[in-house]
Amino acid sequence: MSPSVSPTTVKPDKTKRLKNKHRGALLGAMFLMATSAVGPGFIVQTTTFTVQLGAAFAFAILVSILVDIAVQLNVWRVIGVSGKRAQELANTVLPGAGWFLAALIFLGGLVFNVGNVAGAGLGLNVLLGIDPLLGGILSAAVAIAIFLSKRAGLALDKIVVVLGAIMIILIGYVAIVSQPPLGEAIKNAVIPDNIDFLIITTLIGGTIGGYITYAGAHRMIDAGISGPENVGEITRSSVLGIIITGVIRVLLFLAILGVVAGGVALTSDNLAAEAFQSAAGELGFRVFGVILWAASITSVIGAAYTSISFVTTQKTSPRVRSIATCVFIAVSTLVFSLIGQAPATLLIMAGAVNGLILPVGFAVIIWVAWRRRDLLGGYVYPKWLLIIGVLAWLLTVFLGYQSLGGLAKLWV
Repeated sequence: MSPSVSPTTVKPDKTKRLKNKHRGALLGAMFLMATSAVGPGFIVQTTTFTVQLGAAFAFAILVSILVDIAVQLNVWRVIGVSGKRAQELANTVLPGAGWFLAALIFLGGLVFNVGNVAGAGLGLNVLLGIDPLLGGILSAAVAIAIFLSKRAGLALDKIVVVLGAIMIILIGYVAIVSQPPLGEAIKNAVIPDNIDFLIITTLIGGTIGGYITYAGAHRMIDAGISGPENVGEITRSSVLGIIITGVIRVLLFLAILGVVAGGVALTSDNLAAEAFQSAAGELGFRVFGVILWAASITSVIGAAYTSISFVTTQKTSPRVRSIATCVFIAVSTLVFSLIGQAPATLLIMAGAVNGLILPVGFAVIIWVAWRRRDLLGGYVYPKWLLIIGVLAWLLTVFLGYQSLGGLAKLWV
């Protein structure tokens, strides 16, 4: 006769499995937010600004990270505690506002995703020498396969964590090999030789603009993690997600800085690839291919997932959401196949629209935190967090103003 198993021996195992699943989902949400920010544009921005400012770029990175943390602390806290997506909160506060926000994010995400697919194709071209068009199509097929898998959510969480870790390791390797002047970089982070506020605002918009703002928070509540009882984990995860993004940017900055400080003049059309090759030879060039592909494919996943989360509801079946996400990726790839990449004007316009989305969407978050305690289940929102949220929102208004200027120039 087999020994009986008491409930007390089964329950701890089940609780442990739930905790592991809980932890895995939060880790996936953190990395989805981080890797959504780290796309082809992120790499180009960081490289270009490092070449322009040198060690002084460290100050811009530090300021942008602090502002990003202030924004994401509030976004994750409000969405996480309420258990509602951003467009649902906006529709509750002002009927119709949520769908307007959803339309802006969906269209902006679609345009940027064309660029993400193009970046993935270029990454495989650098790594394997295959045609960028074929590389983009193959990369899109990989992303679609992830969403078509039976456990798409788990697959998504694992792939963004693995690829995010690979990027950190490989960029870290090149940063060490390039031997950057660490002392000068640290000094400039606090006492910069040069301050460029336009670059700072560009970094902030690129890290938390558009769909990126909500990628991690939406993934978190879709995984079933919400409510005041989880506020501690929600807070830690939001900060860690931005820190992961910051670590990748700092390492990339140091890798490029080491090359520039060493006297190498970067003049090619692909500054980052040239810098990596200068730092580590042919291996560095191939490593860049891996980094660019990983950054691009995770951005394809993040843009598709988050954009679809804005045009569906939590009641929509996971299978329908997965199919819609695959269609989104397929359309992005088709556009890339027809025109080679998103037209520069469209990308600039999408970036400008993202700058407008940030203050509008974030205003809803701040309003809910300040005036709509009923949507937070009675949760008492910390005043200190609300204050830094308001200050961050004022900065996003300035960013939006800058974006309006960009749109005006395009229109003229």
